[in-house]
Amino acid sequence: MRDIDAFHSKKRRCALKLAALTFVRPGELCRAEWAEFELDAAIWRIPAGKMKMKRSHIVPLAMQTLEVLRELRTLTGQWRWLFPSRYNPEKSMQTVVLNTALRRLGYGPEVITAHGFRAMAATLLSEQGWQSEVIERQLAHVDQNQVRAAYQRSELLPERRRMMQAWADYLDMRCARAILGK
Repeated sequence: MRDIDAFHSKKRRCALKLAALTFVRPGELCRAEWAEFELDAAIWRIPAGKMKMKRSHIVPLAMQTLEVLRELRTLTGQWRWLFPSRYNPEKSMQTVVLNTALRRLGYGPEVITAHGFRAMAATLLSEQGWQSEVIERQLAHVDQNQVRAAYQRSELLPERRRMMQAWADYLDMRCARAILGK
């Protein structure tokens, strides 16, 4: 996060921060539209057509995520996309841009990929004691147990909102420690 904070491109810095903070799939992030965000309610509603499993998904937004979105809005708010293509702003940025930005920061694919933010978050949140059901719901994974999936339809938003804020706070803390050399 310290290295991302120092990245020279504001738009790509925001993209990498949002990838880490929300741990959505890279394609979902790159194709995000401003109309999907309710900043006052601190949620992002990803339509089913953009999701891997073709089910709509709600992403609770931490305070830090809202800060990044407010910064990004000054850069791209006049466009449909959060991350319009550099070559054609009528199209969204390609997902390869996220991995290219990580490589420019010196992180090879054996260290982290844009999709790897998902695994990193799931692993660390699990180690911190968050319930797997809450983590899996945040990752937009479908329960493989068909009976449980049929009856458990809750979005678990209150728990996910707490988890996403705790995750953002954790990333801030790790960044501060890295800056201080601890």
